[in-house]
Amino acid sequence: MRKLFLLLFAFFSISSYSQNKLDKSKSQLNSFSSNNKQNNISTRTSSSGASNYNNDSNVFVHIFFNITFAIFKYGAIGDYKNEDHLYSNLTPYPFYNGTSGNFENADSISISKNKSRFDLENSFVYNSNHLYGTHLKGKIRPFQYCYLQTDFHQLFEFNEIDKTNNRLSLFQFNLNYDRIRFEKFNFGWNLGATYVGNEVRKGGLSYGLNAEYFMGNHISFLGSAIWSRINTLPVNAFELQSKFHKKNYFFSLGFEHLKIAIPTYNFIALGGGVYF
Repeated sequence: MRKLFLLLFAFFSISSYSQNKLDKSKSQLNSFSSNNKQNNISTRTSSSGASNYNNDSNVFVHIFFNITFAIFKYGAIGDYKNEDHLYSNLTPYPFYNGTSGNFENADSISISKNKSRFDLENSFVYNSNHLYGTHLKGKIRPFQYCYLQTDFHQLFEFNEIDKTNNRLSLFQFNLNYDRIRFEKFNFGWNLGATYVGNEVRKGGLSYGLNAEYFMGNHISFLGSAIWSRINTLPVNAFELQSKFHKKNYFFSLGFEHLKIAIPTYNFIALGGGVYF
């Protein structure tokens, strides 16, 4: 009996291990239960009958809308009449003049008339000899006000039990807005979409925050966070990165944390990029 128990224990251990983390993430994203759908339907049905508004409630809704709009306008967008940093110029690349980061003061004398920029970056992300990948990032900056960013993670995992390779593709498309545009510090938010490829082929809305600080010696530090959900499960990406800038290119070293459904992934990231 004891031998049988040990055999069963070994069998289930091997079976659970044979499904690696990428497999678990993909299977969980695909397992959107019918219970959640039924709960959503019942919630919509029960709430459809509660729509009796009187004049007082309409006034309250109007006031609430105005307050919310004002908070969004001045908190997320900014006051262009009183905040001079919102008119900061986009630099051709960080430290092009030895001091400025992504932006320089609007009244500064620029040695470049470049009004747009394209940032391209690629990193090798490493967890172990069995789990690694790449992170390709592109930023299209048509002017200093906002920019489009695309992130592509291609993850690979080798399973020693059945000698198979597994992979997962994670895409993130975002519109980024820099709320603060100082010469050595910028901070902003983003809205967009996240998409998981391969066997999942599903997407969801995303939102996030990002900041970058430029210190002396051509070194900068970046932090970013993107949250999203696919089939009610989280698909999040967090990044901490240091960069050493040399003319219009840079080298980077950082840490990345991904949460794809329930499994989490931690990577050391090493790479570089160029500004066009």
